[in-house]
Amino acid sequence: MAFASFDRQRSAAPLAEINMVPLIDVMLVLLVIFIVTAPLLTHAVKLDLPKVSTQPNTPPPEKIDFAIDAAGQRYWNGEPVTRAVAAERFSAAGRLPVQPQVHLRADQVVPYRFVAETLADATRAGLTRVGFVSEPEAR
Repeated sequence: MAFASFDRQRSAAPLAEINMVPLIDVMLVLLVIFIVTAPLLTHAVKLDLPKVSTQPNTPPPEKIDFAIDAAGQRYWNGEPVTRAVAAERFSAAGRLPVQPQVHLRADQVVPYRFVAETLADATRAGLTRVGFVSEPEAR
């Protein structure tokens, strides 16, 4: 660094050095400001946003509980029906836009003929989602 002197012979020459102290001070102040404000810029609010899909919502299919007791009596959702009425309701259910599920419960002593007739009526109506409901064996 150059300092002014009282020597007239050497003082006549102009000072040709750059004073770096103010520049370093300004740079250090800016560095401290950036260090302090950088964590504030990355802070984000954590939100639990809902998830959406592009698929249309389809209503769940209707469930038909169809039961056959030991005497061969048919029940549509707990209501006693004849074979003709059941076939009519199966054909109406087969024309729905969303095919219903048929849960078939048959007594263990019912003749298979009643189960086969019910399956034939459901198939004729176009219902393909037929499931057999049973109870697990006691151990």
